[in-house]
Amino acid sequence: MATAAETPALDPAKIDAVLTLFQAAGHAPVSPPILQPANVLLDLIGEDIRRRLFLTNGTDGADLCLRPDFTIPVCRHHVAYGDSALPTGYCYHGPVFRQRADGLGEIPQMGAESLGRTDIAEADADLLALSIKALEIFGLQDISIRIGDETLFAAVLTGLGLPTVWQRRLRDLFGETDKLAAAVKRMAGGNTADDDSRDVRLGFLAALEGADPEAAHAVVEDLLSIAGISAVGGRSPAEIADRFLEQAALTRGAGGHGKAAEALKAYLEIKSDGANAVSALKDFAGKYGLDLNAPLAAFEQRLAALAAKGIDPARLSFAAEFGRRLDYYSGFVFEVHADTQSEDGPLVGGGRYDKLVTLLGADSQVPAIGFSMWLDRIAARIGG
Repeated sequence: MATAAETPALDPAKIDAVLTLFQAAGHAPVSPPILQPANVLLDLIGEDIRRRLFLTNGTDGADLCLRPDFTIPVCRHHVAYGDSALPTGYCYHGPVFRQRADGLGEIPQMGAESLGRTDIAEADADLLALSIKALEIFGLQDISIRIGDETLFAAVLTGLGLPTVWQRRLRDLFGETDKLAAAVKRMAGGNTADDDSRDVRLGFLAALEGADPEAAHAVVEDLLSIAGISAVGGRSPAEIADRFLEQAALTRGAGGHGKAAEALKAYLEIKSDGANAVSALKDFAGKYGLDLNAPLAAFEQRLAALAAKGIDPARLSFAAEFGRRLDYYSGFVFEVHADTQSEDGPLVGGGRYDKLVTLLGADSQVPAIGFSMWLDRIAARIGG
């Protein structure tokens, strides 16, 4: 496999052809600034990428970062300049920046975002179909498509009647298979492999159990101040205090949720092609007495919309455990891989983020879906 320095460049004419495709589908080109306010990204980007940000400071002391993705900067652009124009679409081409153990931290991407469409199933199908057409322009047709749905996972959590703190924690881990499995095991009262290494921290959490939240905040912030620590992993002392309080609640509530853990384990093991996914999910819901009618109806509508776009549901691979490790995703997610299912990561990744634009300052909720293409992976796959 070629290293990052050796990765062949894509044909500029094909890149232009893809951008033309995006624009013909209603996505206007936009080029958001490379420097972005770090606090916004830290709140919304997700733990995995948060650790890999390139951070810096402005002359006024403001915390900044190099954009690690395009979705949040594009949505910030929309809120600042195009908030009244809905529905609308954007497309982009340029680098994002994430620290990587091997290879360069500058990653060429292009993609498209669709904001404000209320025909949810059709919008989902349009964006996935658009990404496949773009790959075809680059010469890639032997691909595999993986789909997931965080809305279904959230409905399962709600139906199981879990405490809010557990629902939030499990949703935060959705898409991180090993960590999610460990959390489900601990929820049932089982031990996890890293329990011994957490004894000291759990002792501190036990001391926080039942403490007044304001007092607990003060204790954590004082300890950090004494240690001369103003932030950890981009988190402020107040945010770190919140995490400690949440961990204390999770520790106090560990165990006693055996039936819910059994149901979650069964749900996360569901894997099927798209054509048979609905029946598998209905069987699960019936077995555990869960009402999944609303998210399943939306799931079926999406499959029908994809079929109308010429994407056979049998061609799709559904995994209940599949999520994308970005906090802003809230529903349908997808990845497109080379047919070999190589370990180099997806060629395309995307999904629905219906809450993001509102969190960034929009006056009302804006349904939204988009995708990004990793041009370095595509170039490596086709050899330039």
